[in-house]
Amino acid sequence: MTFSLRTPRRAVALLGAFLVTMVALLLPAAPASAHAVLVTASPRLGTVVPSAPEQVVLQFNEPVEPITDKILVLGPDGKRADAGPATLDDATITIPLRPGGPNGTYLVSYRVVSADSHPIPGGYTFSVGAPSAHPPTLSDAATRVDPWAQTAMSVTKFISYAGLVVLVGAVLVLGLLWPARLSRAMPQRLAWTALGVVGASAVLGLLVQAPYGSGRALYDFSWSDLRLVLASDFGTGHLIRLGVCAAAAFLLPPVLAGKARRMDAIPLVLLSVVGLATWPISGHAGSSPVPQLSVVTDTFHIAGAAVWLGGLLMLLLFLLRRANAVELGAILPIWSRWATLAVAAIVVSGTVQVLVEVGGLDPLWRTRYGLLVLAKIGLLAVVLGSAVYARRLADQEDTAADPRRLRLIVLLESVIIVVVLAVSSVLVQTAPARNANAATTVTQGLSTSVTSPLYTLQVELTTTTVGSNELHLYAYAPDGSQQVVQEWTATASLPSAGVNGVSVPLVKLTPNHVSGQFVAPTAGQWQLRFSLRTTDIDEAAVTVTVPISP
Repeated sequence: MTFSLRTPRRAVALLGAFLVTMVALLLPAAPASAHAVLVTASPRLGTVVPSAPEQVVLQFNEPVEPITDKILVLGPDGKRADAGPATLDDATITIPLRPGGPNGTYLVSYRVVSADSHPIPGGYTFSVGAPSAHPPTLSDAATRVDPWAQTAMSVTKFISYAGLVVLVGAVLVLGLLWPARLSRAMPQRLAWTALGVVGASAVLGLLVQAPYGSGRALYDFSWSDLRLVLASDFGTGHLIRLGVCAAAAFLLPPVLAGKARRMDAIPLVLLSVVGLATWPISGHAGSSPVPQLSVVTDTFHIAGAAVWLGGLLMLLLFLLRRANAVELGAILPIWSRWATLAVAAIVVSGTVQVLVEVGGLDPLWRTRYGLLVLAKIGLLAVVLGSAVYARRLADQEDTAADPRRLRLIVLLESVIIVVVLAVSSVLVQTAPARNANAATTVTQGLSTSVTSPLYTLQVELTTTTVGSNELHLYAYAPDGSQQVVQEWTATASLPSAGVNGVSVPLVKLTPNHVSGQFVAPTAGQWQLRFSLRTTDIDEAAVTVTVPISP
């Protein structure tokens, strides 16, 4: 038995599936989306506190694992202001600070790994006394995610899904549907290869997760990074998967040879359930608001997809080409029932997943995760349509005698589901819509500086949402000293809505510091214009664009 491409049409179809798959896998090469959200921080982003705090507290919306050497606080002088290693309590990270820190702007830089194994780099500033004229900024190294590591992770997950699908299909067909007269040599080799692929992808996943989570290059990570991965839920899931593969190697021979007794199948079924569950516990399902429900439904989802696609591949590669009319007449009705149950499991579990991970209809259109879900649903709808047609063909009396039309339909289904697997490998690398929604509810501010020939203006907004937002302005001379300002003027405009030159009242607190309330009645890209007169004749204006969220 060879895997030759006998027609140009089949070659074109498989080539198209390969190209679409590779395009899908390259999508995550863009910067990664965070899968956990910084909910609150103390001191808050952009605030000015009267004296140096004893610690910085970061609160996330789900449990995280800190990358110890990437969590630090820099003082106004650019030196480390943290007094020791950060401590973790579930979803809260506490960073102790050195006592008696100088006045000025502090930079908090952090990198953590979310419960679903994805890195969350970030940072923010707060000030003691007054902001610095030249505050410290986040370096690219602190926030980077190596694109090669990210792409390698998506490829690894795709390979693991592909190996699982082939393994499940081969075991089911060889164990329950394979005709006695046909040789088992080729499908047995395929099954053992698939088992090796699943095990190898588990090892590769552990090795790739180390640089992916820590932000280092794909080829440059430390053993401490790997130890952190092994201690996480992601590492636990992959280690269990390796154990399942090792145990399956001892249980599969009688099943693949068609000599297994019913009692032999029971431990293999239990082992399969445990193995299937390792995918959700190391992904989004393990960190969802209802993890027990998500893990169970995701396991059913993966199992249904593996049975459906795995069976289709075995039909396409072997049975539809080698079984005779009598054998196909017995096999196809049984497979049709399997496919019906598998599709039912996919639809029901997928609906539950969408409700949990998306949280509504609106995020389906407004988030990348939601758009990928819609793409997956559309592809599956096409496959379901072809499956219904294939079942009608299978019920016809002449199908077993001439299975060429059915073979073509099965080929189409297989090609589309390969693309679905590629979309799924991107989906598990994308922030769930529920987290994207959470990110929009986090109250964040704005901290930026703008420069004119006369001064540098530090602009601090404690919030950037519709309604009242506290505004602080600090002026500095070109040499970094405090700039005495005789007159301050601030106006707000929203060109997209035709709002222009609305006055923002300011209260002078010190010669170089004023505060006020910027009231934004609607969301949009607001433009704040500040005009400062430093002498009787010297005056300059600067403009800052402020994105106001609902």
